Amino acid sequence: MKASTLRRLINLWPPFLFTGIRAERISSDYREVEVVLNLRWYNRNYVGTHFGGSLFAMTDPWYMLMLMQRLGRDYYVWDREASIEFLAPGRGRVRARFQISDEQLADIRQQTASGEKYLPRFGIDILDQQNQVVARVSKTLYIRRKPDARSAAA
Repeated sequence: MKASTLRRLINLWPPFLFTGIRAERISSDYREVEVVLNLRWYNRNYVGTHFGGSLFAMTDPWYMLMLMQRLGRDYYVWDREASIEFLAPGRGRVRARFQISDEQLADIRQQTASGEKYLPRFGIDILDQQNQVVARVSKTLYIRRKPDARSAAA
């Protein structure tokens, strides 16, 4: 799927649409994604800051989707584990940037070449308008070559 098509579709996906989460940019090669969340009456918590669930949700699918596109159909890619650390009150517009480097892709391919599962960790900072870290998310993915791809490579 073209990155621009995915961006339009995911911005209409109810968990994003109804919380105000918006994918601003997905690079055409799926190596970079930028996501924003504006503070609104429907996504703020009792004390007037960003609801933690919305902050967490804005980081949810991106590394999985990016790696599925970059690695192709020969790989299983699933989210396995995630955690969030709230560091400061989130007010106004917050953003997160997701990036996958050539080195990370090479490492994943090397670690999964023999058919073993690989559990890489990715860190994401959610920043406010002053570039202060509001929250830090850690995600672990499950990546493994599919059986047909393993036998074809052997």
